[in-house]
Amino acid sequence: MTHPGTLILIMAIAVLAPLLAYGAGRWVRIPLVIFEIVLGILIGPDVLALAQHDEVIDTLSELGLSMLIFLAGYEIDFAAIRGDTLRRSVWAWVVSLALGLGIALALTGMDLSKSVVIGTALTSTALGTVLPILRDSGDLRGRFGTVMMAFGAVGEFAPIIAMAVLLSGRDPGVSTVVLAAFAVITAAAIYWALRPHPPWFAQIIRTTLHTSGQFAVRFVMLLLVAMLALSHAFGLDVLLGAFAAGLLTRLVFQGAAPESGEEVLGKVEAMGFGFLVPLFFIVTGINFDLASLLDGGRALLLLPVFLLLFLVVRGLPAYALAPRDLNPSDRRALTLYSSTCLPLVVAITTIGLDEGVLEKGEAAALVGAAMVSVLVFPLLALRIRAKAGKATIPEGPASESEAW
Repeated sequence: MTHPGTLILIMAIAVLAPLLAYGAGRWVRIPLVIFEIVLGILIGPDVLALAQHDEVIDTLSELGLSMLIFLAGYEIDFAAIRGDTLRRSVWAWVVSLALGLGIALALTGMDLSKSVVIGTALTSTALGTVLPILRDSGDLRGRFGTVMMAFGAVGEFAPIIAMAVLLSGRDPGVSTVVLAAFAVITAAAIYWALRPHPPWFAQIIRTTLHTSGQFAVRFVMLLLVAMLALSHAFGLDVLLGAFAAGLLTRLVFQGAAPESGEEVLGKVEAMGFGFLVPLFFIVTGINFDLASLLDGGRALLLLPVFLLLFLVVRGLPAYALAPRDLNPSDRRALTLYSSTCLPLVVAITTIGLDEGVLEKGEAAALVGAAMVSVLVFPLLALRIRAKAGKATIPEGPASESEAW
């Protein structure tokens, strides 16, 4: 039985959040997602207790996370980031994973299960947060933007792979075989996406783009649902399917209807950022265990520790392995952008809680630190770039797509 009052309240917050972001934008640029999560906390059980859980809202929230990862996958153009830059970004993430697991083992007293959850969470990058900011500051077209695309893409994709192998609850060897089978099917789908498509495919996309048919949007949703179902059938996290669906969709439209791709993406973004994605972040706020964070002091003490670890585990390897042609100010900005995270931290900590590996306070501290990273790190990176005379700090509020 769903609670319509809760859904109405959530959608009211989804409308209120951009108004607050717009008002605050006169003084400081705050990502819209921060308002959504904070307002979710406000109506959650630890403050006003106005929101009630039900299966419908939880399902919509999960769809919102899948849509968010799908759009992140769509944004990535691997053709533009291949070569030495991509190799460096991969090695930086490998170092991050080793560093994260080592530090987590030390923090948890060699508790392997908990260390895998914490260590993996420390290696993610919220690429969706960074791309629009780079676009607004004029950096996306330059060398720094290309490097950040590479490091951000790996920081988004590699943790999802790690989740599939390390957090699936199966033997890592079995998980690797299953993941390889999934990769083979995905590769076959990519091969199909790269093949020339019949002329009628592009024609029907154009002719139904502004009609009730909406063939392109329906096709995109078919790809997304099919890849989610495939990952579920293989016992993998559905976020892997969502990411793969985003990559496939980009390839399909690049080859079949490049002139319509941006408009189709705009329609899908309207569906995602207009409904599903904000619902996910508001529900994240509702589920945020504020009481555990504030109770006893340990969890609250862990929050700045995890925030620092995001910089150490994810940021320092990015700084050290950045291409040699980046100067020190660019490297510092890359460090901060690479350390910005949240969506995958929420997903990973949720798995840890479901499996009884993480304590509520630890999960709250991780998510809280990730929220602070979204609020602080991009702004500091912008200021470093602006001070060096290489970027401008955008004015006005951050839109939902700018937040993710």
